[in-house]
Amino acid sequence: MTENGEEGRVDGAAQPNETSATNLYCSLPKVPERVLSSEVIPPRARIIRSLGNLWTNGTVLHYYFFDQPTDGRNISLSDGTSEWRAWTADETQKDVVRRAFGNWKDLGIGLEFEEVESRDEAELRIGFEEGDGSWCYIGREMLNQGRDKRTTNFGWDLTPPEEIDTAMHEIGHAMALEHEHQNPNSGIEWDEVAVYEYFAGRPNWWSRDDTYYNVIKRISPDEIQGSSWDPNSIMEYQFVPHLIKRPEEYWETGLTPAGGLSERDKAWVKHFYPPLKEDEFEELVPFRSVQLAISEGAQRNFVIRPEATRQYSISTFGTLSDAVMALFEVENGTPRYLTAEDDSGEPHNSNFRVKLFKGHTYILRIRLYWQGQAGETAVMMW
Repeated sequence: MTENGEEGRVDGAAQPNETSATNLYCSLPKVPERVLSSEVIPPRARIIRSLGNLWTNGTVLHYYFFDQPTDGRNISLSDGTSEWRAWTADETQKDVVRRAFGNWKDLGIGLEFEEVESRDEAELRIGFEEGDGSWCYIGREMLNQGRDKRTTNFGWDLTPPEEIDTAMHEIGHAMALEHEHQNPNSGIEWDEVAVYEYFAGRPNWWSRDDTYYNVIKRISPDEIQGSSWDPNSIMEYQFVPHLIKRPEEYWETGLTPAGGLSERDKAWVKHFYPPLKEDEFEELVPFRSVQLAISEGAQRNFVIRPEATRQYSISTFGTLSDAVMALFEVENGTPRYLTAEDDSGEPHNSNFRVKLFKGHTYILRIRLYWQGQAGETAVMMW
């Protein structure tokens, strides 16, 4: 179930049936849908919703494992008692997650993953609360969570060999991948009565709302990256027979993904997070605008080497352009996040004012969502 930071789920409560499911499933945290102004035209809204949770490529995603005796929460039980559930885990569980990060990174993508010992430095704060399901916020959604909140949880034993796929699935969410069976292009027709009954039983005990949110509900066509369904995706569930009515091949056999990363998984992540080369970075200097000259969803990277220590303004320009702009300072060869702005759907452009220091090196990353009129989006520092 999802993390709310206050009240725990009730274990052992009366359930609507005794259906015995064979699989545990990822249950995503529920977040409010992004509301855009009525003045945002449909093509612009489609791009914003489709790309809005992506990280700027080259970002170092820091992950932290909760490690204090006080990390956890009290769970209210159906008999009126409560039980402490820790968020900590032993090294064998953590090692599975570390290997999963490595499997994604070994694809040669532009994102980096770094384990840190302080939750203050981490975007991914990983807990291992048993019984709370496995889940993760989608991409940049996790930036809205407090420092003592989990952004990712693993709710069951990860040590069996096949369970590394659970860890890779949740890391996929962290990179902004959605559940594949909710792809509006899947053509899946559910036996909804059977689906609700199946997930309401053990070991998931999902409410109808949980089942709808994680299984039945289709992702809006505005929010999906890609046009076809990939039943072998790492982001696909395994389904038992007699839940999927169509495509008919899955009615009698159920759906069992091949395991590991599919070819489409690899293509997707390399498309949005391609490997970066420093010689591709253009230097951004004061009072000289640079056209981005990229397509929607693509990214430009700039290096900044200030010749004077002072306050600088950095802004994008372009009629109705939408972009995420993020600034990093290079420390010991590693880009450290300083600030960012997302102007998607807003009537203004991305801009911020920040103090930069002579002799230091900075990286500016801009992922363009919508440029209004082709070739008319630029960036300038002054």
